[in-house]
Amino acid sequence: MKDILLHTPEGVRDIYNYECASKLSLQSKLHKVLKSYGYEDIQTPTFEFFDIFSEERGTVPSKDMYKFVDRDGNTLVLRPDITPSIARCVAKYYKEESLPIRLCYMGNTFVNNSSYQGKLKEVTQLGAELMNDDCVEADAEMIALTIECLLKSGLVEFQVEIGYADFFRAIVEEAGFDQDFEVIKLRELIQSKNRFGVEELVKSKNIKNELKEIFLKLPELFGPIDVLSSAKETTNNSRAIKAIQRLEDLYIILKEYGYEKYISFDLGMLSKYNYYTGIIFKAYTYGTGEAIATGGRYDKLVAQYGKETPAIGTAIVIDQLMFALSRQNLNEQFPNEDTMILYEREYREQAISLADHFRKDGLNIILQMSNAQKSIEEYIQYSKRMNIGGILYIRDRYEIQVINTTTGDIQIARTQDILEGV
Repeated sequence: MKDILLHTPEGVRDIYNYECASKLSLQSKLHKVLKSYGYEDIQTPTFEFFDIFSEERGTVPSKDMYKFVDRDGNTLVLRPDITPSIARCVAKYYKEESLPIRLCYMGNTFVNNSSYQGKLKEVTQLGAELMNDDCVEADAEMIALTIECLLKSGLVEFQVEIGYADFFRAIVEEAGFDQDFEVIKLRELIQSKNRFGVEELVKSKNIKNELKEIFLKLPELFGPIDVLSSAKETTNNSRAIKAIQRLEDLYIILKEYGYEKYISFDLGMLSKYNYYTGIIFKAYTYGTGEAIATGGRYDKLVAQYGKETPAIGTAIVIDQLMFALSRQNLNEQFPNEDTMILYEREYREQAISLADHFRKDGLNIILQMSNAQKSIEEYIQYSKRMNIGGILYIRDRYEIQVINTTTGDIQIARTQDILEGV
């Protein structure tokens, strides 16, 4: 029974030591990028009413949510997605605001994936949402913000793939596909780039040959800017052409940011979130098959909570990004900045005074009374395990042993000299 208590449930994990320090540092760096673009912090509850995330709103299926009931009989869920929570807040607190609203957040999401998928069920997301702005410049800002965050993380090689949700919807509606089973199946086949499966499905439908050709080409409509020109030649659907033109305009602006080399297009891109209405994007890099960032435009979601407003957002998946950085040997290196003041009981007052002096100077000080049963060598080994860079061992009233735990060097210094920084 005790062994069981040492384990975490499947899909969640402990983060500690260097990894925890790396995660906190990464989050801090990315948060500074969001703030530099003028985004203001917002925090939403870890759990909310089920209806905030119901499938009708376009979020994850009910079976993938962690649900529980409060004492009043209300069904609550651990948030599977933070965007609907932000949408609810904007509808509540910014109902009368008509000019742009920029908000950023950091928090954990919880999705009850099937165990065989091997995915984490709790992940940390850091993201931004821009409301009350439906122009293509807002689309470009969100993608530029995403790229800058990834660059700030230390990544060098990555791609942001951009699609357009309404391109798919336009041709599906024109073809007259059943909005339930057939569309879901078609989405799955296109997302997996299964051209043969798409071919089998569309051949069973009584639709024009031109439309059949578009569906067959969808899994292949990805690549550089030239793919948009090719896509235009496949359709005369006005909504689909409008979507392509929006992407062309977006590319022009991203070139002005200087980020065109990180951009590619994928008109077969679809999202598990059905609330997206315009551009959608996913960022990928080496070392992980999962997206390290996702986002898109959701112009109809906030209206479901009571405020008609366009919106676009991005979410950096911190756990996937850290995994990619580790696989690419781009982890941040941390110096051993902590110092331990080790003292014997009779020198406690002196040790407390010395610790207070150093802490006021901004140093990290561990104050530790020595154990007569432990040797100084044991404390040195302990310091190495705990990433403590040095030991100040007070062994008498006037002298201190200064020990570098990395090199093992030991020097003798006067207490007064240390206080004076000598």
